[in-house]
Amino acid sequence: MTRDWLHGEVLKAVFPLLDGKDLASCMLVCRQWRDIARDEYLWKCICAKRWPSICKRPPPAISYYKLFVTFSRSQFNQSLPPARLSFDDLEFYIDVWLEQTLVFSEAVSGAALTTGIKNPPAGIPDTLKAHVDGADYKMIIQVEPRFTLSLGQRISVSVLLARKDTNEMACIINQSVFEYVDANAFQALAYDYLRFSAGHPFISGVRAWVSLLFMANSYNNVVDVFGIKIDFCDAANSENEVLWLLDMLDWK
Repeated sequence: MTRDWLHGEVLKAVFPLLDGKDLASCMLVCRQWRDIARDEYLWKCICAKRWPSICKRPPPAISYYKLFVTFSRSQFNQSLPPARLSFDDLEFYIDVWLEQTLVFSEAVSGAALTTGIKNPPAGIPDTLKAHVDGADYKMIIQVEPRFTLSLGQRISVSVLLARKDTNEMACIINQSVFEYVDANAFQALAYDYLRFSAGHPFISGVRAWVSLLFMANSYNNVVDVFGIKIDFCDAANSENEVLWLLDMLDWK
């Protein structure tokens, strides 16, 4: 009776007590541990605990070990491959109205939108400055010259998007009203639901948000707007995710 044989018998008694994650780790220790831990019966028992119905009709052409390591891990937070679209290919057309009067109208390149505000105006509130300077991903343009708005009036925004690689356009926001004003964050917000192409029928409910970044004026309920922010925080929080999202729009 050799020492390796006794060692193996001990492992055969211990391995059935382990869960799948620990058993898979044991396979990395050495060849003897791997050979014993690869026993299909052990993995069948583990799979039966996780998916009891699997025992009623064994899966075709796949081992229980492979079944566990393939489908037991979380499928979330998978990294996306690089997007086909680039911000260098994009042009944003932004229009803001106060009632029926156009107060801001600009065609902004995608590259400029991702540059952010390099020189925040003097007197910007600390809360807003921390947000503008924060490390989280955002798309902001600086409004120059600044314009003044009365928050008691109807303010609306439209944003169209053009792509140079295919010479097509899409709508991001269509005459949405800034109905929510966060006085503590010095932002007025409007949103609209994105329209996706027919090739993505199961994607819906994703909003595009536009925020007016402002400073309080000496007059009651009047603000000075110095920046405009666009984000898609419902579904995209990085440049690559935003580009993937925009690529799926209903381009015409």
